[in-house]
Amino acid sequence: MALSPTDDHPHRGAAVEEWVFAAWTPEGRIGIVSGHRLVAGGDWYWSALVEQGRPLLHLTEWNVVRRSDPFIVKAPEMWAEHHCDEPMQQWTVGNEAHAAALDDPDEALGRGYGVPTPMAMDLEWYATSPAEPVVDGYRQQGVLHGVVELLDRPNLELSEVPAVRWHRWGAGPELGPVMLDDAVAHTGLRAPFGFPNGTVADWVLTPAGWRSRRSR
Repeated sequence: MALSPTDDHPHRGAAVEEWVFAAWTPEGRIGIVSGHRLVAGGDWYWSALVEQGRPLLHLTEWNVVRRSDPFIVKAPEMWAEHHCDEPMQQWTVGNEAHAAALDDPDEALGRGYGVPTPMAMDLEWYATSPAEPVVDGYRQQGVLHGVVELLDRPNLELSEVPAVRWHRWGAGPELGPVMLDDAVAHTGLRAPFGFPNGTVADWVLTPAGWRSRRSR
């Protein structure tokens, strides 16, 4: 599949399309996920922050009314943005919301009830290599800079931490979860999501980045 800068923008005629960003500190102590899917009937937004010794901060909205700018996501008590500053080179990733703080990540696959916790991300993603094709789209390696603001604890300052993003689309109504390598060993930090179509993404953090949690 030949890729061009125009592929970073929404594809006319695509029935479903998504952008997913993920980052982590090299030692595997902090990890971030931020995803956005355009789909008929109400768009999806999901995000997670994991930090060693802290509860999972989990945020999902599964019925977002699409705006004229589809990269601006607004829902009750939530704002989020994935903004393309320069195609295939730079994106802004941000949100302001009350995430659910979950001591047990398994709760994220059920009701997802936790302690409402204010969180704000102001992040910049920069490419470090060309995009490479994957099923239904492409992925691209990069780095992430910025800050995550948190209530009653120090902000998380991130400077050039490893990151990766995916952009996928299709003519059919569904996309499966992003495909990751299985984790052989991980730090214990986990970001699971149960999507409205019944699929599940169960990610765990390793020093080499995000991986898929092996089924028991």
